[in-house]
Parts: sequence; structure tokens; C-alpha cells
Amino acid sequence: MGAEERGQAYTIARSMFEMSRVSVPIVVAVLGEGGSGGALAIGIGDSVGMLEYSYYSVISPEGCAAILWRSGQCAPEAAMALKPTARELKKLGIIDEIIREPLGGAHRDPQLASANLEKFLTSALSSLVKMPTDRLLKRRWERLRKVGTFFEKATNGRRGAGKKAAAKRNGAKKEAQPEDAVTA
Repeated sequence: MGAEERGQAYTIARSMFEMSRVSVPIVVAVLGEGGSGGALAIGIGDSVGMLEYSYYSVISPEGCAAILWRSGQCAPEAAMALKPTARELKKLGIIDEIIREPLGGAHRDPQLASANLEKFLTSALSSLVKMPTDRLLKRRWERLRKVGTFFEKATNGRRGAGKKAAAKRNGAKKEAQPEDAVTA
């Protein structure tokens, strides 16, 4: 509540608006956990890469479950719905590239992880700098307009799939209902 009172949503929206108009290429790399409203702002990138074992979402699964079901126990269902992994986000077109990590994570071999990150950044930037500014801005706008269009296809029209799984896991006879949920 405090973040809203301090205007965080406006600040994020304004930041996204300004970034969308920047006339130079924007290359983004998600290196660890991107799980807040700030994650929205980096989605403006012309090329978005993500370390293989990182996660990227506007909210953590625990936070999402606490809001929807008033219980952190439903975090696994929330994570399934959020699809915060590099593999899922690549399928959905939210990110462009999965940056390979050493087995066990980047911390196991920082030199290899850094080399893979450098390869992504160099490749993305070298292709984007060749693009005329008007084409770059148009491409960025079209990319942003596509975000969210996956929703119906991704769920195959199965509303409440997460609630049903939570109810089954918790042994409840009645489906778990999100508090104050708005359904269309």
C-alpha cells in the first residue's frame, strides 16, 4: 500500500513511457531475480536476454499467491500461472534469448557465465546499432503491443486451472477462491 501512496505505479509507467522513446538500442539482461514492478520497466528492451536459471516476473509466486489466495501455500500454482522461467518466457515471446549458464548456475563458473553474457550483449547490440532509428522505434512499439496477446492461447480457455490444482493439493472439496477476484 505504501508504494502506491508514494506513486510507484506512476513512476514505473512514466519510466516505461520515456524509455520507449529513447532513440538508441536498449539491450536488457536478466541476471537473477526480476520480481517486482521494476521488472516491467526493463521489458522495454529491444533485445531481452535472461540467464538460464534466473526468473523474471512482476511479482514473486509467494506474493501472487498471498494476494489471490491469501496463502503462500499456493505459491506453486501461482508460479505455474506466472511462468517466470527463461524457458517459459522464451516460448511466450517475452524474452529473445536464453543465456546459457554453467551447470549449477553462474556462480559455479563466473568466467564462463560472463563470457556467455558478453556474447549475448555483443550480438544483440551489433545487430541493433545497424537499424535506422525510425525502424528501431517502430519495432520496439510493435514488440510492446504484442505483450499480453499470448494469454488466451497459453491457458487454452481453462479458467481457474491454478485454483483447481490448489484445491486438489490441499485436499479441499471446494475450489480455492481468490478474494475479491474479478472474472470476465
